[in-house]
Amino acid sequence: MTTPFINKSKHSAMYLKYYCLSFLIFVFSLLIARSGFAQSTMLTKGDAAPLFTTKASLAGSEFDFSLKNALAKGPVVVYFYPSAYTGGCDAEAHAFAELKDKFTAAGATIIGVSADDIQRLNAFSSDPQYCAGKFPVASDAGGEIAAKYGLTMSAPKLGIKDLRGQDLTHGFIPRTTFVIDKEGKIAAVFSSETNHISPTDHVEKSLAIVKGL
Repeated sequence: MTTPFINKSKHSAMYLKYYCLSFLIFVFSLLIARSGFAQSTMLTKGDAAPLFTTKASLAGSEFDFSLKNALAKGPVVVYFYPSAYTGGCDAEAHAFAELKDKFTAAGATIIGVSADDIQRLNAFSSDPQYCAGKFPVASDAGGEIAAKYGLTMSAPKLGIKDLRGQDLTHGFIPRTTFVIDKEGKIAAVFSSETNHISPTDHVEKSLAIVKGL
């Protein structure tokens, strides 16, 4: 005769087996989904810019940013950066804000993209020292947009804090700028990693390029 204790143990083992199997299926499905939007190499000049829609913040207000809609108005500067409230990213945002009127005069839209969640971006977008409400910043928390452009987001690292002393729990997207013309083609691309340029150089180079489009 089988005791209730043994029956319970068998049920627990069976539950654990199915739980592990379900988890593995979920992870495998996630990897397949990511491979569907991942670009194996970074996009270059002349490539079609992948369209995207995502949550963004302008002057502290959340909205849905659409690259397609932005391109209908003219060129778009899509700049990826590691994280709000970190040295280089703060300097880059401040420089874009300072020159925003010149980008507007050239008919260009600016959109910053990072893995920050929308709550952090609400603060960053309205901060007078950085975005200053001049241009929007978008959230790519899972790195899906970055992957479409051939950029690999690093894994989160424990113990890293921003300049406000808050923990950074998201991954970092490498600092890379794509200047996209109104036809949706990439007119230029440069990164701090491969081109060895400073955060503010991204801003100046972007402005020079959109002026010539």
